[in-house]
Amino acid sequence: MTHPLEPLTAEEITAAAAAVRATGRLTDEARFSTITVDEPAKDALETAPRRARLLIVPSAECSLVEATIDLASGAVVTWVEHDGMRPALGFEESFNSIVALHEHEGVKVALEARGVTDLDKLQIDPWPTGSFGIAVEEGRRIARCLFYYRDEPGANGYARPIEGLLAVVDMARGEVLEVIDHGPVSIPEEHGSYYQEDNEPLRVDLKPLEIVQPDGVSFTVDGSLLQWQRWSMRVSLDPLEGIVLHQVGYQDGGRTRPILHRAAISEMVVPYGDPSPSHRWKNAFDVGEWGLGRMANSLTLGCDCLGEIHYLDAVLPDEQGNPKVTRNAICIHEEDFGILWKHADLVSGRTEVRRSRRLVVSSIATVGNYEYGFYWYFYQDGSIELEVKLTGIMSTKAVPAGERDPYAPGIAPGLAAPVHQHLFCARLDFDIDGSVNEVHETNVEPAPADDANPWRNAFLPQTTRLERELDAQRDVDSARSRTWKVVNPGVRNRLGEPVGYKLIPGATPTLLAQEGSSIRDRARFATHNLWVTPYAADERRAAGDFPNQHPGGDGLPRWTAQNRPLLDTDVVVWHTFGVTHIPRPEDWPVMPVERCGFLLSPIGFFDQSPALDVAPSPSHCHG
Repeated sequence: MTHPLEPLTAEEITAAAAAVRATGRLTDEARFSTITVDEPAKDALETAPRRARLLIVPSAECSLVEATIDLASGAVVTWVEHDGMRPALGFEESFNSIVALHEHEGVKVALEARGVTDLDKLQIDPWPTGSFGIAVEEGRRIARCLFYYRDEPGANGYARPIEGLLAVVDMARGEVLEVIDHGPVSIPEEHGSYYQEDNEPLRVDLKPLEIVQPDGVSFTVDGSLLQWQRWSMRVSLDPLEGIVLHQVGYQDGGRTRPILHRAAISEMVVPYGDPSPSHRWKNAFDVGEWGLGRMANSLTLGCDCLGEIHYLDAVLPDEQGNPKVTRNAICIHEEDFGILWKHADLVSGRTEVRRSRRLVVSSIATVGNYEYGFYWYFYQDGSIELEVKLTGIMSTKAVPAGERDPYAPGIAPGLAAPVHQHLFCARLDFDIDGSVNEVHETNVEPAPADDANPWRNAFLPQTTRLERELDAQRDVDSARSRTWKVVNPGVRNRLGEPVGYKLIPGATPTLLAQEGSSIRDRARFATHNLWVTPYAADERRAAGDFPNQHPGGDGLPRWTAQNRPLLDTDVVVWHTFGVTHIPRPEDWPVMPVERCGFLLSPIGFFDQSPALDVAPSPSHCHG
């Protein structure tokens, strides 16, 4: 029997699309935004029928249909029409926008004023338009488009932006609504190539580095079920969220103890900080407006992943409802990670060392000019880490020769890149030894200077329980070593303390756009590093299900306004993290990886170190 969380097969995607077409309620205009497994609520996992969930764009009008299909019978279970809502941008519609602009006289005139006459050398990037309350946005699915010049097909278009020229297109109809010309700026001359042949001579002094596992890997994969050391979990790729982990547990004392029911990136936003007319509108929700799974790469051995690799393919629908396979969408492998623990006893002269090995589950998405690598790490000491690696090419602008722009640092002659942020929100549905969990905040504080602390050296952890949703909107405080614990008050360790895991954040920013800005209204989740909500099966996405052109207020701000209690219930933790990117010349023409993320570490979950039974390396270093 198929597990209820197993991803849809190609046959199930085909059947689901056929079932909604058979209703007669769709025309040939209809396009499928997503078709995914309809994940049952936690309390219905064992009994729920297997269903598919479909998001359908029925026509060029501003509406969408959300439907669920019983896969056994083909029956339509639910059919909900959402007027005024827009799903993620469609690839076909994006292409139609590009075609429409190539044929538009106003675009040709603006390009000729800049000396561009060969439209075959034009690169056009459709962007999510945002929401600014202007007339052109009303009742349409639109995109704002940026222009770049490529004098040959393989050139780096972002090296040569056609500055000051914007276009607004009705994507659904392929209709150019507005061509905006803020005045020409000279197109930068440098080509900004990152190709091997344009950057020779290459380094030749590195000797080969081989990673071999002669006896094979130490993990097993059965469908979406992955097991390694004492870890077990289900791994899949959602069209929007990218990698999704389900039912993460750790085998301890002959039983598998649950830790996370579900973990994924629920949303991410890229807000830009340039106030100039050509760039002040720029922001993107790369989950809800594009889709990390839809943009997933087919990974390549020796380049994206190194070592003994097991790949998972992803079966996702195209916009006609046909299943398409992304080969090698998820990479699973093991890595040596230095020492796990060590001690040299100075009395006995005996040294014990254990090396750390970690399991890596990764995927890489190309969203326009950026690449995002998502790496979930599982460690032998019971810790879980998410690391996001950011690379690719920056969004650029041309600047007049010799001019400095405080909002867009120069990166090459005549070329600058606006300041911006990348803010990710992970939804962590904890089940620490059961579903009734609560969240505590710990800050390390100096002790009072009194008789008990005469030398004034003392400091100690102070813990506060977060009891309601509005109390649980919290921010990182590195000076106080702030962490958050998710504990099960009904399960105690041998010291009588509740078992738990702690969220250890990195030094991470929050949204810098000011109150009253459109992007702050739409990306309110990014104004705090921590939110906590009681579990609700339909509360899945931090900015709401349909952020494309949404005016804001949906998702976390709407749910938490209820100020629901967080005690004696199942809780979900939402963690916003990321980077603020101040561009530099070293980021050009392609960015070296920048990293951000967080760590989940056991705190009282085990009675002692769970890494004591890790075997020594097959050498004499432990003798």
